[in-house]
Amino acid sequence: MCAGEVEVHNVLNHGERGCASDFEMIQKLEKLESADHVTSNAPWDIIFKHNHLKVWRRPLNNTYLYEYKAYGCYMDISAKSFFQVQLDLEYRQVWDKYAIKLDVVDRDNETGSEVIHWVTHYPFPMYSRDYVFARRYKIDHANNVMTVVSKAVDHPKVPASKNHVRVSSYFSQMVIRPHRSFEENGFDYILTYHDDPQTSFPSSCVNWMTESGMPDFLEKLHQAAKQYDSYNTPQAMIRDLTSSSIVSENQRFGQPSPGQYSM
Repeated sequence: MCAGEVEVHNVLNHGERGCASDFEMIQKLEKLESADHVTSNAPWDIIFKHNHLKVWRRPLNNTYLYEYKAYGCYMDISAKSFFQVQLDLEYRQVWDKYAIKLDVVDRDNETGSEVIHWVTHYPFPMYSRDYVFARRYKIDHANNVMTVVSKAVDHPKVPASKNHVRVSSYFSQMVIRPHRSFEENGFDYILTYHDDPQTSFPSSCVNWMTESGMPDFLEKLHQAAKQYDSYNTPQAMIRDLTSSSIVSENQRFGQPSPGQYSM
């Protein structure tokens, strides 16, 4: 196992039940919202609502930061395209103008886990940030869901540098559930996310940047997925990760799949 694999494995080990509980939570939140029952005591507060996207937040442990949960739906792209765009590091550097560097620094071919070094611009006057995180995906054909999990880790190949501010607290989980099949247009997704950008700015400013940036990022991801099929350079070609010939229908979340590829 490469560095951080245990932590990511523990998240994925929740399996189908974890994915189902995420969607069940969204249904409960929407019922509370529609009934006007959301109060300051609710575990999640809605902070953004527009067309196909809703975003909730809740305090993160005993910090000034928040954990965010976004729920969205797209009808004009497939779950497969949305999923693969998130795995393709080369393509990310094409559509994400803030990405400075994206490198795989460690890989475990047996479990499909990789450690990635990501350097990204931050708004002026802040310094650029860099992340080192373990990343892994799971495809569950039996339950028709895909999951991508990332979590900050330490790795000896990428020590902290004075050129960037190291973000040591970061977690992201994307769960995608197609309306019909992975290849057909139409799916729901849930993104759960938090990080600590290590800034001296007031907490209200940091939270505002996150809350305004999340909808913008998700729309950029949407547009990138729409154009993904036309991006046909050799570097962008990755395997059809949704093929049942690659992931057996007996595969379950949290169980390693030899040779499975992830980013």
